[in-house]
Amino acid sequence: MLPPEIRLIGITGIPEIEAGDPLAELLSAALDRCAVGCVPGDVLVVAQKVVSKAEGRLVELDSIEPGEPARAWAAAHGKDPRMVELVLRESRRVVRMDRGRLIVETRQGYVCANAGVVASSTPRG
Repeated sequence: MLPPEIRLIGITGIPEIEAGDPLAELLSAALDRCAVGCVPGDVLVVAQKVVSKAEGRLVELDSIEPGEPARAWAAAHGKDPRMVELVLRESRRVVRMDRGRLIVETRQGYVCANAGVVASSTPRG
């Protein structure tokens, strides 16, 4: 009997995702175009950023008014207080604040850096 096989297959042809896009349909169409079929037991991995964009989870930084805890921590660590405020808003609890890093438990129960809040690969602001 052969051992289980693990293969990684990159899928191309997925457009830039925007709020409200039907992500499952776009992924299914890309799989079809690449002639990659899914069978029971397959795992499809999608970057959280893509899911967040489809869900419309983008925030204009100018709309954020940071509270005192965010301002104080940001000042002490050279961070944007609006970004710190967003992280705190997305968090159930702070696990660790150390050396410029915020490790938090998200409202969904995941423990991660910055509650998944990022500014990279998004429009400025």
